[in-house]
Amino acid sequence: MRADFTTRPELVGSFGMVSSTHWLASAVGMSMLELGGNAFDAAVAVGFTLQIVEPHLNGPGGDVPIIFQRADSHEPTVLCGQGVAPKVAAIDHFRELGLKLVPGTGLLPAVVPGSFGAWMLLLRDHGTLPLRTVLEPAIGYAQNGFPLLPETAQTIEATRDLFIDAWPSSAGIWLPNGQAPLSGGRFSTPSIADTYRRILEEAEGKSADREEQIETARSTFYQGFVAEAIDRFCRAFEALDSSGRRHRGLLSGDDLAAWQASYEPTLALDYAGYRVHKTGPWGQGPVFLQQLALLSGFDLANMDPLGDRFVHTIVECAKLAFADRDVFYGDPAFADVPIKTLLSPEHNERRRRLVGEEASEQMRPSDLPGAAERLEALLHLSGVEDAAEIGGGEPTFADIGAPGGDTCHLDVVDRFGNLVSATPSGGWLQSSPAVPGLGFNLTTRGQMFWLDETQPSSLAPGKRPRTTLTPTLITKDGRPWIGMGTPGGDQQDQWTLTVLLHHLHHAMNMQAAIDCPIFHSVDMISSFHPRGREPNRIAIEKRFPEMTINALEKRGHQIDRETDWSLGKVCAAGVRKDGLLRAAATPRLMQAYAIGR
Repeated sequence: MRADFTTRPELVGSFGMVSSTHWLASAVGMSMLELGGNAFDAAVAVGFTLQIVEPHLNGPGGDVPIIFQRADSHEPTVLCGQGVAPKVAAIDHFRELGLKLVPGTGLLPAVVPGSFGAWMLLLRDHGTLPLRTVLEPAIGYAQNGFPLLPETAQTIEATRDLFIDAWPSSAGIWLPNGQAPLSGGRFSTPSIADTYRRILEEAEGKSADREEQIETARSTFYQGFVAEAIDRFCRAFEALDSSGRRHRGLLSGDDLAAWQASYEPTLALDYAGYRVHKTGPWGQGPVFLQQLALLSGFDLANMDPLGDRFVHTIVECAKLAFADRDVFYGDPAFADVPIKTLLSPEHNERRRRLVGEEASEQMRPSDLPGAAERLEALLHLSGVEDAAEIGGGEPTFADIGAPGGDTCHLDVVDRFGNLVSATPSGGWLQSSPAVPGLGFNLTTRGQMFWLDETQPSSLAPGKRPRTTLTPTLITKDGRPWIGMGTPGGDQQDQWTLTVLLHHLHHAMNMQAAIDCPIFHSVDMISSFHPRGREPNRIAIEKRFPEMTINALEKRGHQIDRETDWSLGKVCAAGVRKDGLLRAAATPRLMQAYAIGR
């Protein structure tokens, strides 16, 4: 097929652009711009709408990292909406329970839900519209119904017995009359509507001032009735989880009250005349930068984007970068991450020499203090399964046969030049039981902690799990250029990277780059329970030429031929060099859309 094929046009306009993983959310975001709001108002409204219409991919009890740049600023900023481990979440507690890994489901892996606090902080400090305006679309869909995605219906059907037998609070929400709902049918979650409506009413009852309302809403969630309901449920309910046993949660109201979303600088790298910005190493974002630092020494522009040389080079550099992620990354408030060294030109010049003509089966982290010992421990821990452990991937859930999940993504740019990129996730309907009285689930991001004190990403009270959520914002000469990202767990910083490389080096517009056949490595240790690894294996869409796939096998890669249009779910929005705005969205799964004018 032609490498420049597009399923839809790259949108270009001058007023505003919204791209997200669901058409209804994109339309809601555009409606905020039409009402006179800015990119921050739109992003918040999109984020809350995604919680309702993509409930198997994120929820009100989830988490979100956000990277944004104001038009009047020369530097982007990270807004961290990743909650932390409970204050009583110690490694010894899990060992006393006989666990070698943090379960992937249930209440035990729950951390503080960070999405709500992050969206409120973004709205308060950078938005302009009232709280009611940005919340009403999500409340309306939750109360009055939305079309149920096929993947949502499949997920509910696959977890039906679990809900009925072990998670009755979830059964009451997702199994009306005891039956799984039909794909495409109208479905509502009025209990979530009631929760958000009550938060809104308490905020408006407290003050007529916009900022005070937003702050009241935040405190109602983290110190009011929402936190109280979460506290009661975690103390009282023993939830069946992926260990095959029942455990109470460790999360408390005090944990929620002590946490706040926060701003921090981006981590950035110059590449091909642009500056690429990511979160710090509490997320996997820097692995994107490490890959670029390695790839800067290769002539990618003269490689066939559908050829084996291009795929091989990208994959081998990814394997080196992800090995560093697994060994060195963690919350920098708790761990000394050598990120300056990992991104330095001298270091990457040495690492680049490890990329040969054949695939390497070894995990090869950088030769820095502690790396060998940590790697040995990780290889021992990865893939360890307790007696009844099942599930895997993002999000992990406790039933065989449910479709693999991802997360969500959104990008918004407005006529003023403000740009927002965010990757909401967590609180999946299938990963933990719904909190009674609230109607939503808690994030199980704690499964990304290791129960090994030697690891930078080991469990500790008040620590952020090393998340896979990783939006990307790129600037040109200090100005916002493009925001982009994708669902996909460990694949996020591979799919987005390949799309960017096609755009920069192969003269594809953003939509063509997104539509181009894609691939990824699964060589790294999975971030999700049960933390397995598939050495030297590549997943690749069958739209690649057969000669490319055969050549990769000759290089020593193990190939999984995936169905057409099945990998990569990238969305993007930004500003062209001529000042016009643009946006694109993946056609995969037939639900993501960009909209703008």
